[in-house]
Amino acid sequence: MGDLLVYLMGGLGLFLLGMTLMTDGLKSLAGGALRDLLKRFVRGPISGIATGAGVTALVQSSSATTLTTIGFVSAGLITFPQAIGVVLGANIGSTSTGWIVSLLGLKISLGSISPPLIFVGMLLRLLAKERVAAIGLALTGFGLIFFGIGVLQSGMEGLAARFTFDGLSADGFFGRLALVGIGLGMTVVMQSSSAAVATTLVALNAGTLGFEQAAAMVIGQNVGTTVTALLASIGGSAPAKRTAAAHILFNVLTGVVAFAGLPWFAAISVSMAGQFNGDQGVVALAMFHTLFNVSGVLLMLPVLGPFGRLVTAITPAHGPRLTRHLDIHVAKVASVGLEAARGSALETFRVLCEDLRERFGPAHGVAGVRRVAGEANQASREILDFIGKLTKLPQTQTEVEAEIHLLHAVDHLADLAQTCGDTLGDWDRIDQRLIETPVETLRSGLELAQRWLAGGQSRMDAERVEQISGQLAQLRRESRASILGKIGSGEIQPESGADTIDAIVWLDRVLYHVARFVHEMSEIKGKADPVSAAT
Repeated sequence: MGDLLVYLMGGLGLFLLGMTLMTDGLKSLAGGALRDLLKRFVRGPISGIATGAGVTALVQSSSATTLTTIGFVSAGLITFPQAIGVVLGANIGSTSTGWIVSLLGLKISLGSISPPLIFVGMLLRLLAKERVAAIGLALTGFGLIFFGIGVLQSGMEGLAARFTFDGLSADGFFGRLALVGIGLGMTVVMQSSSAAVATTLVALNAGTLGFEQAAAMVIGQNVGTTVTALLASIGGSAPAKRTAAAHILFNVLTGVVAFAGLPWFAAISVSMAGQFNGDQGVVALAMFHTLFNVSGVLLMLPVLGPFGRLVTAITPAHGPRLTRHLDIHVAKVASVGLEAARGSALETFRVLCEDLRERFGPAHGVAGVRRVAGEANQASREILDFIGKLTKLPQTQTEVEAEIHLLHAVDHLADLAQTCGDTLGDWDRIDQRLIETPVETLRSGLELAQRWLAGGQSRMDAERVEQISGQLAQLRRESRASILGKIGSGEIQPESGADTIDAIVWLDRVLYHVARFVHEMSEIKGKADPVSAAT
């Protein structure tokens, strides 16, 4: 029995290691594609479901898809209702692992080619760079998966001769419920529904489990994957919690439907499996896993609106409004973290610009922007800390360049917030006639900055903001000399002149930081998709 357990644990460990390496390799290889697919194709529920399924099948990780989706919701690139579709699609895409195992892992003997595959993959990983290294990592993982399945099969064949699940019949309610519980527990322990499903497929192939017993366990494994999402959402942002809640509710409801209709789903799966070559039992189980997930999505489609409102109601947003999307879990993926930090910086900048324009409108005064300066300053520090976490992650050269521009932008954002909070002295002593033109120039620059913000952050608009900032700098130089001359000639009082000079310097400093922020952020936007450009 001890040898069998060694085989089982070793095979499972190799499978999990292979899945981890293959997923990491595919994520590195297709990182830009993930972002590009989500940005380009997620327009509504149907497109979200299709994209979520396709991306998850591509990288073999529903967690990667979910995490990317959380980041995009945080960055404001997709809405939460759109994200629900991606999460539902990710559940369908996660069933692809069962098809790989049933059609390749158990049908074709890859044991002889797995070691050379692992060897070649590691050579590429160690000797190559960028895309080729990522391909090498994925090949290594692919080889380990099937090597692990071979070891797992050896252990299961011995276990089938000594142990069966005959005491737990899938015909009775409580027996079926116990099998669902075992499946759920397997996923929680392994922290991978793919590994749990693969183990169940191997057990079915070895005769340790009957088909309906295995089907009941797969239901539990499908529900068990939500535990990982639940743990990942603890301490996260509102989008993270809502995405996790949508995942949990959907999987539980789908599990209930599959549990109640297990005999019918099983019969349909067995019938449809006849169209495929190979072991009909394991193919039918893969079909069963896909069938009840697709059925759950079809049942959910008509009520996606109320479902989204329910999830939003049970997970209200908390925390600072400007940095509530800086999720610690999003910081685990560099490209997504950059999007979240960029979105928070743009939101902070928007708030400052709105209050600046309010302050220097026709009835300007000393109130206005100072109400949010402290909040924006705190947000800037938090964004900088968040970006600091991203620097520790593997990044492409283009991502590093984008990150540097973002650091410069946020540094100017912090200086802008600090400047907005500075005291201007006695506003009543400022000569309003002398600052009328500088104030009007600032208004023009702020109006253009807001147009830049609303219009897609184009470099052309950024250059126009910089030009106006240059005009204000020239006005500052000319005004200072002029005011000092007026003080010397006695045309204005020294106190009034000094305060007026300080006010113009303050106006110039504000627009300078606005222009530099806009410039640096436009450099990031000009790169379009940092990851795609690098890969």
